[in-house]
Amino acid sequence: MQQSDGGYNSAVAEMSQQKGTYAVASGKGGVGKTWFAITLSHALANLGRKTLLFDGDLGLANVDIQLGLMPKHDLGTVVSGKLPLNQATLSFDDGGFDIIAGRSGSGNLANISANRLHTLGEDLSLLSAAYQNVVLDLGAGVERTVRNLANHVDTVLVLTTDEPTALTDAYAFIKITHMEQPDADIKVVVNMANSTKEGERTYNTILKACEGFLKFSPPLAGVIRRDPKVRDSIRAQSPILRRFPNTEAAIDVGNIVDNLTG
Repeated sequence: MQQSDGGYNSAVAEMSQQKGTYAVASGKGGVGKTWFAITLSHALANLGRKTLLFDGDLGLANVDIQLGLMPKHDLGTVVSGKLPLNQATLSFDDGGFDIIAGRSGSGNLANISANRLHTLGEDLSLLSAAYQNVVLDLGAGVERTVRNLANHVDTVLVLTTDEPTALTDAYAFIKITHMEQPDADIKVVVNMANSTKEGERTYNTILKACEGFLKFSPPLAGVIRRDPKVRDSIRAQSPILRRFPNTEAAIDVGNIVDNLTG
């Protein structure tokens, strides 16, 4: 029995030491990308993993708004050269993870120069060494800034819903990312599904397109069921894993984390 406990403990210790950086991307807005990035970060932190959430939506950042935060420093301060990236972190005690906030309501960062963007990516890679997990909430779409930041992660999680426009745009993101980085680890997350089975059907739609046109099969990271508690938690500016930890969407994100870290 002791041996078994020791094996379990060492397995848990090994899992807690595993590192991983994840970019949360989507072809279009309105699919729940930022909410998922926040909840993913929270679920990783709940496993005892030191986690950083980086709001990389350079045009319309809103991690701070969803969480009701008023950060003293944000990405705008970093990009302007007034502060190094590692000094822009904010400790979010309610979730047990750190945040680098974007600049809410400002499109200025979307026009960042290629050189500055490259430096930002390198700085983020250096900062990542201090964390077990880093989650990047990327801007929606396939613009250069989004794709450049996605180059600095281990796994790209492409979020979609069953809406035709969401599927088309998610496929476009997968296509461009796969063409630019053939070895990229791309996984699909289906959000706001009416049921797990319907979510799997949605995934199969995008899988068939990828296999038919790209000869590439991105695996399913998981399905998140439609859940009214998501809207309630966003309105309350409180993370769902704190406010409604046993609701369907919260459980589904927990299963995705188990899939990613298991």
